[in-house]
Amino acid sequence: MPIVNDSDRPLHRLPGLDHRTVAGASQGVRSFEVWKQTLAPGAASPVHRHACDEVIVVLSGSGECMVEGQTRAFAAGDTIIVPPDVVHQIVNTGSEAIHLVAALGAAPVRVCDESGRHMPLPWDEPSTSPNQ
Repeated sequence: MPIVNDSDRPLHRLPGLDHRTVAGASQGVRSFEVWKQTLAPGAASPVHRHACDEVIVVLSGSGECMVEGQTRAFAAGDTIIVPPDVVHQIVNTGSEAIHLVAALGAAPVRVCDESGRHMPLPWDEPSTSPNQ
């Protein structure tokens, strides 16, 4: 049974967004991934979609989630559920960082833009499936 210290996982930094994949293909997880992310005040994830469920647990902070053109506010203690292939974005509208944990129902997760074109991300892991 592997026990992985999150701080031992690579930290990927995009403008306003810190990302760690804490469980995924490189840890032997084949059917899902778990991500930890921090969004700085005013920052946003890219508008994107992926062909798997995503469950986002908001640990701290507040913001808005856009899902298929509808925007809803969220705060610490909320869970955001995004169905497969739905265009979405997380925006930090608050004055403190958002800390979240996301579980995604694929490994590796292939992230695409609104039109379905693959968006290469710094934390992409090599595909282990011919269908990815």
